[in-house]
Amino acid sequence: MTAADDELIRVELAPAAALFRSLGDPTRLAILRRLASQGPARVVDLVEVLGLAQSTVSQHLACLRGCGLVASEPAGRASVFRLAQPGLVDVLAAAEVVLAATGNAVALCPTYGCAGDERVEDTQP
Repeated sequence: MTAADDELIRVELAPAAALFRSLGDPTRLAILRRLASQGPARVVDLVEVLGLAQSTVSQHLACLRGCGLVASEPAGRASVFRLAQPGLVDVLAAAEVVLAATGNAVALCPTYGCAGDERVEDTQP
């Protein structure tokens, strides 16, 4: 493969890599999972479920909105957030299938895993 081919592949895959980086934070994933499973929610609802500060949840929602993954509509003095991309439900479901199939191999990955997290146990033979 030539350097031009490598560059073309990198450029073509950059948007997908950006999508996965946007999904790479546990809080953002928790927000998306909540919206996917239970539908639209206000910030206060997400704060209650996640147990995080309102400012933290709002920052993550701003990130997800900037990526085009969530949208919001005003509801009185609050905003109601919903998935902007229904296909995210399928992406999250596919991720669950992959995680179930690999056990904790991804979590134990020395590069991207959460090896420092005592809750993760190796279930692979």
